[in-house]
Amino acid sequence: MDSADFQLETPPNLLLVVSGSSGVGKDTVIDRMKQRHCPFAYVVTATTRQRRPAEVDGVHYHFFTEERFNEMVAGGRMLEWAKVYGNYYGVPRFAVAEALGTGRDVVVKVDVQGAATIRREVPGALLLYLRPPSVEELERRLRLRQSESAEEIALRLSKAAQEYRQLPLFDYVLTSHAGRIDDVVAQIMAIVTAEKARVNPRRVILSDSGERST
Repeated sequence: MDSADFQLETPPNLLLVVSGSSGVGKDTVIDRMKQRHCPFAYVVTATTRQRRPAEVDGVHYHFFTEERFNEMVAGGRMLEWAKVYGNYYGVPRFAVAEALGTGRDVVVKVDVQGAATIRREVPGALLLYLRPPSVEELERRLRLRQSESAEEIALRLSKAAQEYRQLPLFDYVLTSHAGRIDDVVAQIMAIVTAEKARVNPRRVILSDSGERST
């Protein structure tokens, strides 16, 4: 038997989409992945909302004016975008393409609506849903942020219940317990390991729509 019969193709890059309701801890999980030097390329998404005191432009988000954001949408330079709670959020298409070009698996953070769009645009993407252990815990986290009014928190909790009904859209669901972020990171790494061992691997095909943003 020829030894070439046992040579397997190197698994293609994965596009991991980390999603979940507002306040569930998506940023906290991704920050911890970076701290632990997990071998991913991270896509910085764009938004028109006001920057919070601890946030850095180009690190947590690209903070765009509505005019610039709309120009990118009109030019096809957003992989997905949506208006959420009065602000625009989106994933620059060129940023995902460049991240995939590094040869590493790519992580992008979006809301549930954005994850649904990416599923349509990139069927080979790997969708991860991050959920809180309870509604009470989600409310506690939203209040700790001190960035929303009582009315806004109530709106986010109502929307979270609606978004949870979209769970069948996702490939995996992870529960984010307080003080156990490393458990979530370990689960993500285990999922990546399992995906790399698939006989029929996922393939990310990203259409090239629109020019690069400058």
